[in-house]
Amino acid sequence: MLGFLAAVVAGFVTPQLEAPLARPLARRMEKYITLEASETRLIAFILAMLAAGVAGALLASGSTFWVILGGALGYFGTRLVAAAREMMDARKQK
Repeated sequence: MLGFLAAVVAGFVTPQLEAPLARPLARRMEKYITLEASETRLIAFILAMLAAGVAGALLASGSTFWVILGGALGYFGTRLVAAAREMMDARKQK
């Protein structure tokens, strides 16, 4: 369970990790491979999920499935909440 929660947090903080961690790493990687600008967010997500995976392993909590699901829910969490609110508002107006 703690691995799942760590992954939710990691997915949620992915946009905040882009500037301090992913961009410098992407600049170093560009010497060896070509990266598109949109791939910087992916690098931030990978770093966040690696941290969540290590936390899950150290805490001996959470399988790979739950870590991946938690990361996805954390990453898309704000959009999922907004969509759910929109659906509930549409239901109330009927």
